[in-house]
Amino acid sequence: MSDKKFATDAIHHGYDSKDMLGSLATPLFQTATFEFPSAERGEASFLGEADDYIYTRVGNPTVDVLQERIAQLEGGESALAFASGMGAISAVLLALTKAEDHVVCSPGVYGSTFGFLMLLKEKYGIEVTFSNLQSEEAVREAIKPNTTCMYVETPINPTMQLIDLQLVSSVAKEHNIPVVVDNTFSSPYLQRPMELGVDVVVHSATKYLNGHGDVIAGLAIGSAEFIGEKLMPVLKDIGAVLSPFDAWLLLRGMKTLAIRMDRHCDNAEKIVARLKAHKNVTNVFYPTEDTTGIYEKQMKRGGGVIAFEVDGDKKATQALLNRLQFVKVAVSLGDAETLIEHPATMTHAVIPEEERLRMGITDNLIRLSVGLEDWEDIWSDLQQALNDL
Repeated sequence: MSDKKFATDAIHHGYDSKDMLGSLATPLFQTATFEFPSAERGEASFLGEADDYIYTRVGNPTVDVLQERIAQLEGGESALAFASGMGAISAVLLALTKAEDHVVCSPGVYGSTFGFLMLLKEKYGIEVTFSNLQSEEAVREAIKPNTTCMYVETPINPTMQLIDLQLVSSVAKEHNIPVVVDNTFSSPYLQRPMELGVDVVVHSATKYLNGHGDVIAGLAIGSAEFIGEKLMPVLKDIGAVLSPFDAWLLLRGMKTLAIRMDRHCDNAEKIVARLKAHKNVTNVFYPTEDTTGIYEKQMKRGGGVIAFEVDGDKKATQALLNRLQFVKVAVSLGDAETLIEHPATMTHAVIPEEERLRMGITDNLIRLSVGLEDWEDIWSDLQQALNDL
């Protein structure tokens, strides 16, 4: 393990330029396959007796640097990169479940995560329970004899509700149930779930880790045993692998993760204060507004995503988005640009209305990903759109 601090590891860990002819930037190994010095060495490689690169679907030097670096930043032993966040999430869930198993989930999840869980339920009879997980009793009540995984988002997308990871992990460990946490909204700079007892961390690396809106990628971090023995076979055989070029872009983006996250947080905190004071905003949801004590316990700062409800119905809420001139109406988050979306009809549209409302995703809820622009410009555009509500 490195003895360096976070920002230093985000720039340097897992790569030594002296090993690559002095190249300061990590080289891009844009190749599908690798040559063996002999047929016998090829046989040894396929038997696992030689540590050679074989084929980029099962290993690539550029991707390996990325995997080493994110494992270090999250405090895990090992990591795997995937072609998308959902590639990572679905592979982890497949690795931890079989037919007729049971999964406990936080009270809300990303729409496509919900869709994949429903696919597992339909095809393989895997039960899914959405629990509020707000107390030890609630966590215990959600567990069944066939529970093989607990899957948590915190902050939850898009309601920003927080889950006490230490509490959930401590109860799960009593039953030998692995806990998986989607840490996309926080990044390891703001929240380190594995230090709180979590077993596996997943990311849509598309978001804050990349930070520039030009990569689709996913990452999973865990123990060397889980990554090597359970997750790697799923990745190898399903094939949702990250391209070397996208890994190279991610490595470049991660170098500025710490300073970008601080700017996202600075801007978001200013926007939260102004949203709370606006007459047409009825509710604001942001980690620092948490009153349970969880925020202080497990997060460094609140992040760049804000959810808020406005005084209007779906039509009025959509009209508000249409009045924006500077802020971009687009899904995703963590980009340099400020993005805004309507979860009920966009990111979480796949969730049935009754379940969606139970999760707190109302027709007048808006999700805002605060970018890196000057906050005064972000607020000016939001304010003019809100004023005409």
